[in-house]
Amino acid sequence: MSTEATPISAGLDGPTEPQGQVKLQLSTRQQDIALANNPGPILVHTNFRRYALSTLVNTLLQNEAPVPFEFLINGQFLRTSIDEYLTANGISSEVTLAVEYVRAIIPPLYVSSFEHDDWVSSVDVLSSSSSAGIWAGSSAAPRSGQERLLSASYDGLLRVWNMSSEVLATSSSENQGGHHLPVKSAKFLSPNLIASSALDRTIRLWKYTEDAEGFTASLKPRIELYGHKASIDSLAVHQPSFRMLSASADHSVGFWSTTKSDAPAAPTPLISQSSARNIKKRKLSSSISTPQRGPLALLESHSAPVSDTIFAPNDPTVAYSTSWDHTFRTWDLPTASLVDTRTTSHALLSVTALPDLNLIAVGTSARHITLIDPRASATTVSAMTLRGHTNAVVSLAKDPDSTYSLASGSHDGTCRVWDVRSSRNEQDGSVGESIYTIERESAKGNSRRAGGEGVKVFGVSWDQEVGIVSGGEDKRIQINKGKGIMSRGDAG
Repeated sequence: MSTEATPISAGLDGPTEPQGQVKLQLSTRQQDIALANNPGPILVHTNFRRYALSTLVNTLLQNEAPVPFEFLINGQFLRTSIDEYLTANGISSEVTLAVEYVRAIIPPLYVSSFEHDDWVSSVDVLSSSSSAGIWAGSSAAPRSGQERLLSASYDGLLRVWNMSSEVLATSSSENQGGHHLPVKSAKFLSPNLIASSALDRTIRLWKYTEDAEGFTASLKPRIELYGHKASIDSLAVHQPSFRMLSASADHSVGFWSTTKSDAPAAPTPLISQSSARNIKKRKLSSSISTPQRGPLALLESHSAPVSDTIFAPNDPTVAYSTSWDHTFRTWDLPTASLVDTRTTSHALLSVTALPDLNLIAVGTSARHITLIDPRASATTVSAMTLRGHTNAVVSLAKDPDSTYSLASGSHDGTCRVWDVRSSRNEQDGSVGESIYTIERESAKGNSRRAGGEGVKVFGVSWDQEVGIVSGGEDKRIQINKGKGIMSRGDAG
């Protein structure tokens, strides 16, 4: 193949007068958008921006429908013209630039909000592509347009919503088997089973049933789980193995069965305490009699409240946990034993996995996200730091469409979208910046309050069908989703 650069006309991007030129070597790590025949270095005008480069790649790929692309040069997304990038980074136009192209993440536009009576602590989605939908199989998962949202609130209630912002079901009140303090976490295990945890130190499993038309539904208590001695702030579920994890302020990680027959008896002292508290509130005539069970194990090694926990994405016999004691811990669940401890410099508040990269993302009280390689062979605690939030990062969710992206929710009142390929090397290691910031719609038109006061985000979920779903202090679920193809005006 000739080593001479292929010239590309400036006609792709407006001006026709003479411009500087530079050689680009295009490449991608995504095989489905790779160029069949590598054209070698391509000579382009330095006034090219992202839109012109995207048009160029679509032309080379002979795409009938244009696909929006992003471009990485030395780990940074191109946000200016090539000429401005060269000038800012002191790079000569005589150098051949290695340019990686990737599918663009469409800007997450505001879709809708669902209003609550109190703070929204946690959100989850049931769709054909969500974990619960996939576990249930295509015949049981919701069809497109029939997705369901689950919210947990400080009013002590769970709510299941349709996509028209209508509440289909609300959980029972306390005297009918519900929580009696704010609910902190809620997850779909299947289209018919929901788990919740609360400040009342209990986990509850609920049977969810819809009528044939999907207009009304019910949430009925199924099992009460006892074992923790303080607030249970986060849940992780893995229904194929009928297992569940909990993160508690009592410094422990709970390991539970989601089936009544497989779960141990509940600890008598904890049931007695709950019964004594409820005896005056439950009606003597109440027909509610929910089975009570205990944990398979309590994993005790943290020295401060456990903030979050997840199953290892490729091995449900392994768990990860984060804590206010600054540590990230790995657990072997069959033996209920601690495998590994990584100590950081800050309280850790949230966790999610980027499995294809062998990385775990943890949100911190110090306003940043740390990427950790949990493998024993890792030589450093932090593989990368993501900076941009101005308050604690309390919730994380992986992008269902990308190996490299995730969303975060923070007490600063925003969600941010990150791509870990966008980074730069600094004195203290590799640092990345967010590519989009999602503000709370409820705060628009008002002066921004320090630290996100009044609009703190408490929970975030990212679903392939629904988009980025978040809940918080403004008593709303908010949905944002990338829609359509990026326009030329968005490209600069």
